[in-house]
Amino acid sequence: MVHDEHVREYLRLWLADGVGSVTFRRIVEKFGSVADAAAASSHALQQVEGVGPKTADAIRAVSDEDIESELAEADRVGATIITDRSPQYPTALKNIYDYPAVLYALGRLDPTDALAIGLVGSRRCTHYGMEQAGRFGQLLARAGFTVVSGGARGIDTAGHRGAISVQGRTVAVMGCGLSGMYPPENVPLFRQIVDGGHGAIVTELPMRTAVLPGNFPTRNRIISGMSLGVLVVEASRRSGSLITAREAAEQGREVFAIPGPVSSPLSQGANDLIRGGAILVQNLDDILEHLGQVGAKMAPEETPVPTIPPNLNPTESTLHALLSKGPLSLDDLVRQSKLPSPAVTAAMTMLVLKSAVTQQAGNMFTLKRPAAGGGSN
Repeated sequence: MVHDEHVREYLRLWLADGVGSVTFRRIVEKFGSVADAAAASSHALQQVEGVGPKTADAIRAVSDEDIESELAEADRVGATIITDRSPQYPTALKNIYDYPAVLYALGRLDPTDALAIGLVGSRRCTHYGMEQAGRFGQLLARAGFTVVSGGARGIDTAGHRGAISVQGRTVAVMGCGLSGMYPPENVPLFRQIVDGGHGAIVTELPMRTAVLPGNFPTRNRIISGMSLGVLVVEASRRSGSLITAREAAEQGREVFAIPGPVSSPLSQGANDLIRGGAILVQNLDDILEHLGQVGAKMAPEETPVPTIPPNLNPTESTLHALLSKGPLSLDDLVRQSKLPSPAVTAAMTMLVLKSAVTQQAGNMFTLKRPAAGGGSN
């Protein structure tokens, strides 16, 4: 595979011990470009906040051979190296403070992945938790969301499988390099995601990075960072999924949680989240009705989403016009538009997020009217 020179420049910094997301950004801001930073002397690098002699020497120690070896290993397993300059880089992720400058991906990241929900929970879980994770993986995927999770045992696995079962998209964020997948029993699931065109396996970690406990908490910010909100399905009070929920709150994302039995230790973490202000979720509507403002916030180049946005695609325009005659159910919209059911479902989800329509009980939709006194279009 032919690799852009800018990828090599990024790797000269990214492969160095001691250079994480924040340090990478500080170095580049200091020198004005990745190329100039990669060529800087050890002394000059030490003028950057947080870069001491050890880190500066580690950067200078990254050789051309190290970079070519990393590129060759990525080619061997079929991974793509994506920088924050690449068009494939997830737009939502770039809105967090410590977004990774480099992502490694197996499979394909798609622009539609901007419409994503994180779905997380405990590795050790109950049948109830697995059932709900699979159920919401299906519901979210059917609605047009990409389900983002961590590829771990338990809740993560059920969420990924739920999305795949309805031919939806899902992204698994690894806490290790892509040379060796973890957990090993999920390798068939990961291959299904990649080979079946259902999404991608991603990580910020260099190709040969081993499975280390410290890698998993830091990867959680990527799960929440790629998502409009995070749904905690089942979690004890010590579950790592609560770290993802905390990251989501700090990043300005919505935090959702499914309540569990008060007698179950494996539900205490999720129940505590609800008591602390997380949105209680029993069905898809509970998620959809809280995403309008977050969806607008995730599009920083646009002004706040208007009641009737001007940027509807043809499918959305057709459905919007049908609703001008009055409320319609999802089945009515499919029948009257003569469009495929999955396309209608995904388009209606987008119209809800664009604040153009309101979803009511029973899968009924109606146009959203301007607030009284708010002027007219």
